[in-house]
Amino acid sequence: MSRIRRASAADLPGLLRLYAQLNPSDPAIPLVRAAEIFEQFHSCDGNAIFVAALGDEIIATCALVVVANLTRGGAPYGLIENVVTDAGHRKLGFGRAVLRAAISAAWEEGCYKVMLLTGSANPATLRFYLQTGFQQNKTGFQVRRPIS
Repeated sequence: MSRIRRASAADLPGLLRLYAQLNPSDPAIPLVRAAEIFEQFHSCDGNAIFVAALGDEIIATCALVVVANLTRGGAPYGLIENVVTDAGHRKLGFGRAVLRAAISAAWEEGCYKVMLLTGSANPATLRFYLQTGFQQNKTGFQVRRPIS
């Protein structure tokens, strides 16, 4: 049986393994540096990384960032990023479970909305987000830092 929980620093090796599946061309982050980033990420109130664990194995994850806000009566909003389920455990509900945990945590933080962007055009991925309760009703834009 899987368990959905907030990640701890001890989960970093499993998280890094999953993130390599999400973005295979990314350079590996040394574990010491990953621990520093993990600590920095969690220094902001409300931020959390959620994981689905089968025993000691991390099989799905997503990150919630809670952003302070001066509109909407001061209610923050949530951003979800880095959604990935291990290739051998997809379509079994683990990704949906970590997303629901993150959304629930955002509501507990008083967020008025939770947003998520995906670079995927895969119809199955888009259906997955729709079936988890997201609506595709906004237009997203991004700008990336130029490679020097």
